[in-house]
Amino acid sequence: SRAVSWPFSFSTDAPKVTFSFNITTGPDGEDAPEWSVSLKDDGYEIWSNFGTKAEVKVEAPEKGQKQLELEVICPNGARYDDTVTVVVNAAAEGETDSIEFSARATQSIMILKTQIDQEKSVVDSLAPKADYGGQKDIYAILSPATLRGYVFVEGMNTDRMREKTKEIKKARAFVMDKAIGEDAVAETTIADIDHYLTPLSTVVGIVEGDLVELVNGPFKGEKARVQQIDQAKEEITVELIEAMVPIPVTVKGDSVRVIEKEK
Repeated sequence: SRAVSWPFSFSTDAPKVTFSFNITTGPDGEDAPEWSVSLKDDGYEIWSNFGTKAEVKVEAPEKGQKQLELEVICPNGARYDDTVTVVVNAAAEGETDSIEFSARATQSIMILKTQIDQEKSVVDSLAPKADYGGQKDIYAILSPATLRGYVFVEGMNTDRMREKTKEIKKARAFVMDKAIGEDAVAETTIADIDHYLTPLSTVVGIVEGDLVELVNGPFKGEKARVQQIDQAKEEITVELIEAMVPIPVTVKGDSVRVIEKEK
């Protein structure tokens, strides 16, 4: 995810606590893009590194602990393994304390909309751009056979990834996450798409009686009726319907295309 947050709490006898922040980015230091860092109180932002204040004062509760939240957002221009370290310094009536938080940029899996049934065309056009000009922004592209109108793209820099898809005619746009922000690209996880990574049997969805077309082999283009299915071998036995004499033919499941389901 582009954002990560850490809750923390403090307690003191002082009426207020002053918080200041030391932010370090790496590994390139000054050349690294600037991360967004903010301090939140009950969900409301009370300090940001993009604001004008160097520190912020927070009222302490008379009893118990005060809960705050530190949030960092990875910039669009971040590269793999870019890091940010935030030291939160607290001072109250001569007493000081500090706590450190760190985050690291990793690749994200994003969802690219495509024209229906043009997923392979988009993948073929996008793949050569993965490492163009020495900027490897795309690490993997997945186009599940059962998913129409979308492909999954694993990468880092969302700005450059958008740029690389602009000239692909059949590509539409990345799915956005309005809950994060108007310009935030939605992300998914390996767990969410795991079922697409598990190979399916080539005979899944085919039943006896289906009308199919053979798509390769010596009978390519012929229509046939499914007579028997061998799930273990992923083979089906079909009978050519236009032959003078009914001929049973056994082929692999990926050698046929269903053109009419058994009613």
